[in-house]
Amino acid sequence: MHKLVFITGASSGIGQALAWCFYQAGYDLALVARRVGEMQQWADTRQIDGARFRLYAADVADVESIVAAGQSCLALQGIPAVVVANAGISVGMDTAERDDLAVMARTFAVNNTGLAATFHPFVEPMRRRGSGRLVGIASVAGIRGLPGHGAYCASKAGVISYCESLRGELRGSGVRVVTLSPGYIDTPLTRQNRYAMPFLMAAPTFAEYALRAIESGVSYRVIPWQMGFVAKLLRLLPDSLFDRLLAGRPRKHREPRSS
Repeated sequence: MHKLVFITGASSGIGQALAWCFYQAGYDLALVARRVGEMQQWADTRQIDGARFRLYAADVADVESIVAAGQSCLALQGIPAVVVANAGISVGMDTAERDDLAVMARTFAVNNTGLAATFHPFVEPMRRRGSGRLVGIASVAGIRGLPGHGAYCASKAGVISYCESLRGELRGSGVRVVTLSPGYIDTPLTRQNRYAMPFLMAAPTFAEYALRAIESGVSYRVIPWQMGFVAKLLRLLPDSLFDRLLAGRPRKHREPRSS
Protein backbone atom coordinates (compact mmCIF):
# COMPACT_ATOMS: atom_id res chain seq x y z
CA MET A 1 0.00 0.00 0.00
CA HIS A 2 1.37 3.41 -0.98
CA LYS A 3 1.86 6.25 1.47
CA LEU A 4 -0.23 9.36 0.84
CA VAL A 5 0.88 13.00 0.58
CA PHE A 6 -1.52 15.97 0.69
CA ILE A 7 -0.12 19.10 -1.02
CA THR A 8 -1.66 22.56 -1.35
CA GLY A 9 -0.71 25.02 -4.09
CA ALA A 10 0.00 22.08 -6.36
CA SER A 11 -0.89 23.71 -9.69
CA SER A 12 2.55 25.24 -10.33
CA GLY A 13 6.03 25.96 -9.04
CA ILE A 14 7.25 24.27 -5.87
CA GLY A 15 3.94 22.50 -5.24
CA GLN A 16 3.89 20.85 -8.64
CA ALA A 17 7.57 19.86 -8.37
CA LEU A 18 6.90 18.34 -4.95
CA ALA A 19 3.92 16.40 -6.30
CA TRP A 20 6.00 14.82 -9.05
CA CYS A 21 8.89 14.06 -6.70
CA PHE A 22 6.62 12.37 -4.14
CA TYR A 23 4.86 10.42 -6.88
CA GLN A 24 8.16 9.12 -8.23
CA ALA A 25 9.09 8.12 -4.69
CA GLY A 26 6.00 5.89 -4.54
CA TYR A 27 3.48 8.13 -2.77
CA ASP A 28 -0.17 8.48 -3.73
CA LEU A 29 -1.21 12.09 -4.26
CA ALA A 30 -3.92 14.31 -2.81
CA LEU A 31 -3.45 17.61 -4.63
CA VAL A 32 -5.17 20.86 -3.78
CA ALA A 33 -5.42 23.84 -6.10
CA ARG A 34 -7.87 26.49 -7.23
CA ARG A 35 -7.12 25.65 -10.86
CA VAL A 36 -8.10 21.97 -10.94
CA GLY A 37 -8.25 21.91 -14.74
CA GLU A 38 -4.56 22.79 -14.95
CA MET A 39 -3.75 20.09 -12.41
CA GLN A 40 -5.65 17.48 -14.40
CA GLN A 41 -3.84 18.50 -17.57
CA TRP A 42 -0.50 18.22 -15.74
CA ALA A 43 -1.41 14.76 -14.43
CA ASP A 44 -2.42 13.63 -17.92
CA THR A 45 0.81 14.94 -19.41
CA ARG A 46 2.85 13.15 -16.76
CA GLN A 47 0.78 9.99 -17.28
CA ILE A 48 0.09 9.73 -13.56
CA ASP A 49 -1.85 6.62 -12.61
CA GLY A 50 -5.46 7.68 -12.01
CA ALA A 51 -5.74 5.21 -9.14
CA ARG A 52 -2.94 7.00 -7.30
CA PHE A 53 -4.15 10.59 -7.16
CA ARG A 54 -7.13 12.80 -6.47
CA LEU A 55 -7.64 16.50 -7.07
CA TYR A 56 -9.39 18.79 -4.60
CA ALA A 57 -10.58 22.24 -5.59
CA ALA A 58 -10.10 24.69 -2.74
CA ASP A 59 -9.10 28.26 -1.97
CA VAL A 60 -6.58 28.23 0.87
CA ALA A 61 -7.61 31.80 1.80
CA ASP A 62 -11.09 30.45 2.60
CA VAL A 63 -10.90 28.45 5.84
CA GLU A 64 -14.09 26.46 5.18
CA SER A 65 -12.91 25.61 1.68
CA ILE A 66 -9.50 24.21 2.65
CA VAL A 67 -10.82 22.42 5.75
CA ALA A 68 -13.47 20.75 3.57
CA ALA A 69 -10.75 19.61 1.15
CA GLY A 70 -8.84 18.04 4.02
CA GLN A 71 -11.93 16.30 5.31
CA SER A 72 -12.70 14.98 1.83
CA CYS A 73 -9.18 13.59 1.62
CA LEU A 74 -9.64 11.77 4.92
CA ALA A 75 -12.93 10.29 3.74
CA LEU A 76 -11.76 9.29 0.26
CA GLN A 77 -8.07 8.47 0.66
CA GLY A 78 -7.42 8.11 4.37
CA ILE A 79 -4.90 9.79 6.66
CA PRO A 80 -1.86 11.10 4.79
CA ALA A 81 1.66 10.25 5.82
CA VAL A 82 2.67 13.81 4.86
CA VAL A 83 0.75 17.10 4.62
CA VAL A 84 2.57 19.92 2.83
CA ALA A 85 1.12 23.40 3.36
CA ASN A 86 2.79 24.93 0.32
CA ALA A 87 0.21 27.40 -1.03
CA GLY A 88 1.40 30.97 -0.68
CA ILE A 89 1.38 34.38 -2.31
CA SER A 90 4.08 37.02 -2.56
CA VAL A 91 3.17 40.60 -3.43
CA GLY A 92 5.03 43.82 -2.68
CA MET A 93 3.41 46.40 -0.44
CA ASP A 94 3.79 50.02 0.58
CA THR A 95 2.27 50.84 3.97
CA ALA A 96 1.63 54.40 2.82
CA GLU A 97 -0.85 53.04 0.26
CA ARG A 98 -4.28 52.34 1.76
CA ASP A 99 -5.05 49.56 -0.74
CA ASP A 100 -1.94 47.67 0.31
CA LEU A 101 -3.40 46.97 3.74
CA ALA A 102 -5.80 44.65 1.92
CA VAL A 103 -2.79 43.03 0.23
CA MET A 104 -1.31 42.35 3.65
CA ALA A 105 -4.58 40.90 4.97
CA ARG A 106 -4.87 38.57 1.97
CA THR A 107 -1.23 37.52 2.29
CA PHE A 108 -1.78 36.54 5.92
CA ALA A 109 -5.05 34.79 5.02
CA VAL A 110 -3.22 32.52 2.56
CA ASN A 111 0.25 32.19 4.06
CA ASN A 112 -0.69 31.94 7.74
CA THR A 113 -4.35 31.22 8.48
CA GLY A 114 -4.51 29.06 5.35
CA LEU A 115 -1.50 27.06 6.53
CA ALA A 116 -3.08 26.37 9.92
CA ALA A 117 -6.39 25.49 8.26
CA THR A 118 -4.54 23.07 5.96
CA PHE A 119 -3.11 21.21 8.96
CA HIS A 120 -6.29 21.36 11.06
CA PRO A 121 -8.22 18.32 9.70
CA PHE A 122 -5.18 16.05 10.03
CA VAL A 123 -3.80 16.89 13.48
CA GLU A 124 -6.10 14.69 15.55
CA PRO A 125 -6.19 11.73 13.11
CA MET A 126 -2.39 11.76 12.91
CA ARG A 127 -2.09 12.07 16.69
CA ARG A 128 -4.41 9.10 17.21
CA ARG A 129 -2.41 7.08 14.69
CA GLY A 130 0.85 8.17 16.30
CA SER A 131 2.63 9.22 13.11
CA GLY A 132 2.73 11.78 10.33
CA ARG A 133 4.55 14.80 8.96
CA LEU A 134 3.10 18.31 8.88
CA VAL A 135 5.27 20.43 6.59
CA GLY A 136 5.13 24.22 6.49
CA ILE A 137 6.79 26.00 3.57
CA ALA A 138 8.33 29.19 4.94
CA SER A 139 11.11 31.25 3.29
CA VAL A 140 14.48 32.76 4.07
CA ALA A 141 12.57 36.04 3.63
CA GLY A 142 11.05 35.28 7.02
CA ILE A 143 14.42 35.67 8.74
CA ARG A 144 14.87 39.42 8.20
CA GLY A 145 12.52 42.06 6.87
CA LEU A 146 13.22 43.42 3.39
CA PRO A 147 12.05 46.86 2.19
CA GLY A 148 8.89 46.61 0.12
CA HIS A 149 8.33 43.01 1.24
CA GLY A 150 6.62 43.75 4.54
CA ALA A 151 3.59 41.49 4.05
CA TYR A 152 5.54 38.55 2.66
CA CYS A 153 8.43 38.72 5.13
CA ALA A 154 6.08 39.06 8.09
CA SER A 155 3.92 36.18 6.89
CA LYS A 156 6.90 33.85 6.43
CA ALA A 157 8.33 34.82 9.82
CA GLY A 158 4.89 33.86 11.10
CA VAL A 159 5.10 30.47 9.39
CA ILE A 160 8.42 29.76 11.10
CA SER A 161 7.11 30.73 14.55
CA TYR A 162 3.76 28.98 14.08
CA CYS A 163 5.40 25.71 13.04
CA GLU A 164 7.75 25.96 16.00
CA SER A 165 4.75 26.36 18.31
CA LEU A 166 2.93 23.43 16.71
CA ARG A 167 6.04 21.28 16.98
CA GLY A 168 6.05 21.84 20.74
CA GLU A 169 2.34 21.04 21.00
CA LEU A 170 2.80 17.72 19.18
CA ARG A 171 5.99 16.69 20.95
CA GLY A 172 5.82 13.03 21.97
CA SER A 173 2.80 12.29 19.77
CA GLY A 174 4.74 10.74 16.89
CA VAL A 175 3.65 13.58 14.60
CA ARG A 176 6.60 15.61 13.33
CA VAL A 177 6.40 19.23 12.25
CA VAL A 178 8.90 20.15 9.52
CA THR A 179 9.63 23.74 8.53
CA LEU A 180 11.29 24.25 5.15
CA SER A 181 12.65 27.67 4.21
CA PRO A 182 13.41 27.88 0.49
CA GLY A 183 15.86 30.41 -0.80
CA TYR A 184 15.39 31.60 -4.38
CA ILE A 185 13.62 28.86 -6.35
CA ASP A 186 13.01 29.24 -10.08
CA THR A 187 9.20 29.46 -10.31
CA PRO A 188 6.70 31.72 -12.10
CA LEU A 189 6.53 33.72 -8.85
CA THR A 190 10.26 34.50 -8.60
CA ARG A 191 10.68 35.20 -12.32
CA GLN A 192 8.92 38.52 -11.71
CA ASN A 193 11.57 39.68 -9.22
CA ARG A 194 13.58 42.76 -10.17
CA TYR A 195 16.67 41.98 -8.11
CA ALA A 196 19.54 39.48 -8.08
CA MET A 197 18.67 36.03 -6.75
CA PRO A 198 21.83 34.32 -5.49
CA PHE A 199 21.98 30.51 -5.43
CA LEU A 200 18.84 30.26 -7.60
CA MET A 201 17.69 26.63 -7.57
CA ALA A 202 15.46 24.75 -10.02
CA ALA A 203 12.12 23.68 -8.52
CA PRO A 204 12.67 19.93 -9.21
CA THR A 205 16.04 20.09 -7.43
CA PHE A 206 14.44 21.83 -4.47
CA ALA A 207 11.76 19.13 -4.36
CA GLU A 208 14.37 16.37 -4.15
CA TYR A 209 16.12 18.03 -1.22
CA ALA A 210 12.77 18.77 0.42
CA LEU A 211 11.64 15.14 0.19
CA ARG A 212 14.82 13.96 1.89
CA ALA A 213 14.40 16.52 4.67
CA ILE A 214 10.73 15.61 5.18
CA GLU A 215 11.34 11.88 5.31
CA SER A 216 14.22 12.36 7.75
CA GLY A 217 11.87 14.25 10.07
CA VAL A 218 14.21 17.23 10.46
CA SER A 219 12.54 20.09 12.34
CA TYR A 220 13.91 22.97 10.22
CA ARG A 221 15.93 23.29 7.06
CA VAL A 222 16.92 26.03 4.63
CA ILE A 223 17.26 24.91 0.99
CA PRO A 224 19.75 25.46 -0.56
CA TRP A 225 22.16 25.35 2.38
CA GLN A 226 24.12 28.33 1.02
CA MET A 227 21.10 30.56 1.60
CA GLY A 228 20.92 29.26 5.14
CA PHE A 229 24.47 30.47 5.69
CA VAL A 230 23.68 33.86 4.14
CA ALA A 231 20.51 34.17 6.24
CA LYS A 232 22.40 33.47 9.47
CA LEU A 233 24.98 36.05 8.50
CA LEU A 234 22.27 38.65 7.82
CA ARG A 235 20.65 37.86 11.15
CA LEU A 236 23.91 38.69 12.94
CA LEU A 237 24.42 42.04 11.20
CA PRO A 238 23.73 45.15 13.29
CA ASP A 239 20.57 46.93 12.16
CA SER A 240 22.46 49.99 10.95
CA LEU A 241 24.70 47.92 8.65
CA PHE A 242 21.80 45.76 7.46
CA ASP A 243 19.79 48.88 6.56
CA ARG A 244 22.71 50.38 4.62
CA LEU A 245 23.26 47.17 2.66
CA LEU A 246 19.62 47.17 1.52
CA ALA A 247 19.43 50.87 0.69
CA GLY A 248 18.30 51.31 -2.93
CA ARG A 249 17.56 47.61 -3.44
CA PRO A 250 14.78 47.07 -6.01
CA ARG A 251 11.50 46.19 -4.36
CA LYS A 252 9.03 43.45 -5.10
CA HIS A 253 6.28 44.34 -7.60
CA ARG A 254 3.11 45.72 -6.08
CA GLU A 255 -0.25 44.79 -7.57
CA PRO A 256 -1.36 47.15 -10.35
CA ARG A 257 -4.32 49.30 -9.41
CA SER A 258 -7.18 50.07 -11.78
CA SER A 259 -7.92 53.75 -12.31
